[in-house]
Amino acid sequence: MLTYSFTNLGSESLYQHLYKCIKNDILQGVLAVGEKLPSKRSFAKNLGISTITVENAYAQLISEGYLYSIPKKGFFVADCNLQISNSHNGKLPEITTDNLHLTTQNSTYFVDFSSNQTDLENFPFSIWAKLIRELLHENRLELLTNPPSGGILPLRKAIASHLLAFRGMHVLPEQIIIGAGTEYLYGLLIQLLGNDKHYGVEDPGYKKVSQIYKSHGVSCHFLSMDDCGVQISELENSHTDVVHISPSHHFPTGRIMPISRRYELLGWASKSPDHYIIEDDYDSEFRLTGKPIPTLQSIDMSEKVIYMNTFTKSLASTIRISYMVLPRDLLQSFYEKLSFYSCTVSNFEQFTLAHFISQGHFEKHINRMRNFYHHKRDILLTTMKKSPLWDYITISEEDAGLHFLMKVDTSLPDDVFCLRAGEQGIHITSLSQYYQTPPEDSQGIFLVNYSSVPEDRMKEAVEKLYNIYLKK
Repeated sequence: MLTYSFTNLGSESLYQHLYKCIKNDILQGVLAVGEKLPSKRSFAKNLGISTITVENAYAQLISEGYLYSIPKKGFFVADCNLQISNSHNGKLPEITTDNLHLTTQNSTYFVDFSSNQTDLENFPFSIWAKLIRELLHENRLELLTNPPSGGILPLRKAIASHLLAFRGMHVLPEQIIIGAGTEYLYGLLIQLLGNDKHYGVEDPGYKKVSQIYKSHGVSCHFLSMDDCGVQISELENSHTDVVHISPSHHFPTGRIMPISRRYELLGWASKSPDHYIIEDDYDSEFRLTGKPIPTLQSIDMSEKVIYMNTFTKSLASTIRISYMVLPRDLLQSFYEKLSFYSCTVSNFEQFTLAHFISQGHFEKHINRMRNFYHHKRDILLTTMKKSPLWDYITISEEDAGLHFLMKVDTSLPDDVFCLRAGEQGIHITSLSQYYQTPPEDSQGIFLVNYSSVPEDRMKEAVEKLYNIYLKK
């Protein structure tokens, strides 16, 4: 007869304790599959508890599949361990933190020239906190009201006003769709435009874009570029329906698409009702010299351009607020097909950002950060000019965005150069890494992203780069 102790139960009831004891014996194999358990009456008498207690414990075990009953025969141990042992061969896999990515910062690097992380110390914490306090005091009901699928209207109005003032774009607030990151918005676009469409991306380009399209199971191919951007002849021959480009500051080359190529692209888009252009304007705020480059969307008369931007570069990478501007025909389709989706950005963040923009804080922040990054870039370039390294490098595309290209006069293969840089504590990526098939003229060119590089480490970082060159 089974026997269990009922001392020191604490707040646990008798039937819960009995249930756990029997369950543990089943899981550990003490009670074999098919083994008959004592009757409720005899078991209760042996344990010195009520029959109701045993009945409740048995009922719980039966409901969870550990026991089964046969009328007039009794209660038996169910075959519950067989599925577990077959699935895991009797052993559950160990949980490790190797792939959990608990942090995006790699503390082993002295300097990371590959990181696009914005400077954390310059986030406007005091203003952001002040706005949140005001909202919690004055807008409690709005904060707890479910927003429309496209986002709250105050934020969309604020973004529309910003786009008009800063980018010369005349868009209705209703055309703007808010989402938690551009990756999420890409997924919505695929559903909106159709999984049967053929998507084209730039080669070289930001690898995550093609990874997102492929993860959604759509046809995605790479379009080679010349000095003006995606080549129209290749675009036409590839049977592309939707082309994804970054004309105002291409990543990673830093090129700006000239107006002639922009009109060629718009001409291609107008040839078919299925043709659309996704304009990724990811860091347009940080053009360091001259006026901002006009967007493709602002010269699009046929409404074939889907404009996308994000606040992760201008504010902080952890503020996952992005938006897209849909042409009017797609806007109607969006609300017919996808309005059942809830907006993925909380009201707290949306209202805070709306006030941040509408009260002029965003414009001031952008101006301040543009001056800050301009100063940081100049310090790095000046440091390079004063170093012996300057005689062996050529800098290009330094006036837009937060990275520039550094061509090194070296015989080292790109992967060897990057490996040796890592040994010196420098994380750097080569231009060739962003091609599907790197051309010969891409060798020896490296991306230098300075946005998160501390100024007090720049001199030593340049010295380390020179040390790599000496080992060529």
